[in-house]
Amino acid sequence: MIKRIDATEKAVELINILKEKHGDLMFYQAGGCCEGTQPQCFEKGGYYQRTGDVCIGTVEDVEFWVDKDLFEYWKHAHFTLTVIDAFGVGGFSLETPLKKTFQIEYRIFTPEEEKDLEPVFRIE
Repeated sequence: MIKRIDATEKAVELINILKEKHGDLMFYQAGGCCEGTQPQCFEKGGYYQRTGDVCIGTVEDVEFWVDKDLFEYWKHAHFTLTVIDAFGVGGFSLETPLKKTFQIEYRIFTPEEEKDLEPVFRIE
């Protein structure tokens, strides 16, 4: 099965630092103006998903959730979670005090990959 999300080594290192400090985590990728278009990292349960929101997979056992409308737009894309040295939009994400920002790079799945994608989980 083809994963819908992967992470760079730097992103994995930062996730592990945040897990040590905060415990279980979750990511949420929204499409609204307040959250921007960058993934936000929260303590697990620190953000309440809406009906229809989609979990596209995990990174280091951390669920990565996407807004339901954004998923419909990006459902044919593979996400790669990266991190840069910068202050992100809004400052709500757990990496902000470390002067880091998670970002998503994406590419379109090939027709062959589309036939073998990992299933997603939706909030009912």
